[in-house]
Amino acid sequence: MTSTTTLPADGQAFRAEVRQFLAEALTPEMRLAGRRTAGIFTDAPEARPWFAALARKGWSVPHWPVEWGGTGWTPRQHDIFASELAAAGAPANAPQGPCMVAPVVLAFGTDEQKQRWLPAIRDGSDHWCQGYSEPGSGSDLASLQCRAVRDGDHYVINGTKIWTTHAQYANRIFCLVRTSTAGKPQQGISFLLFDMDLPGITVRPILSISGDHELNQVFFDDVRVPASALLGQENQGWTIAKYLLVHERGGAYTPALRARLARLQSMAAAAFADSPADDAERHAAFTGLADAQCRIDALQALEQQVLADRIAGRESPIAPSVGKLLGTELRQHLTELAVLIAGPYVAARLPIGEAGAHALLLPEDALWAMGTYLNDRAASIYAGTNEVQRNLIAQHLLSAH
Repeated sequence: MTSTTTLPADGQAFRAEVRQFLAEALTPEMRLAGRRTAGIFTDAPEARPWFAALARKGWSVPHWPVEWGGTGWTPRQHDIFASELAAAGAPANAPQGPCMVAPVVLAFGTDEQKQRWLPAIRDGSDHWCQGYSEPGSGSDLASLQCRAVRDGDHYVINGTKIWTTHAQYANRIFCLVRTSTAGKPQQGISFLLFDMDLPGITVRPILSISGDHELNQVFFDDVRVPASALLGQENQGWTIAKYLLVHERGGAYTPALRARLARLQSMAAAAFADSPADDAERHAAFTGLADAQCRIDALQALEQQVLADRIAGRESPIAPSVGKLLGTELRQHLTELAVLIAGPYVAARLPIGEAGAHALLLPEDALWAMGTYLNDRAASIYAGTNEVQRNLIAQHLLSAH
């Protein structure tokens, strides 16, 4: 995040505007929901009021084109906005609608499809989930087997999707389906967008090792989807899927990482307030925090360089992979430090909201630390495993020489 002292006058004015909005719009309940978020993003019931507040301000989809509700901000303003949201502890909104399916609708959708889906994403009345992974088809996504057969004006879908985040809240899904078995696996995939309340759709919860219900398995049994749900051309969905994954992996990691680091620094100050300076555990915690700050600084420098290149019209095809790799590994590293700082309190297993009512008066931060640690074991897996990202980076570098 650019420091206040180095911001030009217009940047400082924008930051003041954002901070004033956050001070007025973020209710205590919203801040609490943000603070208790141990997963990737806040559960929909707690996040919806915050998204509605952003929508009323006209800031719910700042990256969209202006004609569809975007803000037209400069890259510097986007950086300031993301940093201030993270620093204020705002709930983390689910990205599947605004940041994942919306860009592909804008890029590949017809005018009718844009009018049908984008306004309800912008105002928050639609909540989307992502139907990509299947049992046995995660990192090797092209091997997916969920079938869609054309039947007149409909596609009939049979199969299953797994690790479907927030499917229990979603009223719509964007889904990769196999419409042909001819040629290479990538050539027979189509991209469909449809309602979650259609007959034949069953959502079953998957509880994570942290005890959270973010994930689900979704089953499709002779689900009839209107043919108008097809985005782009039939059997050309792989191109759209790759475009979407760039948006899923892209974006800046450092605002959220800095906010988490600040929380850990506060936790450490309280946890080791009475420890001598030469205490080994104290030394390990503060040394780890200092190292993490250096790594976050380095990642921010990289993100700023990528941003500068993008402004200049230069796009790096591996930048999203590099950012995803470094950002998620740092997320995991910070959770390990959080567990170290929390100490024996992390052994308690109960919902964060019950910490104050427990007989031992457990600190919320300790329960949050273990929750984030367990949740972020998946950070190096989702959006393409980090092993796959390393292969993509290596292939690009080798092909360039």
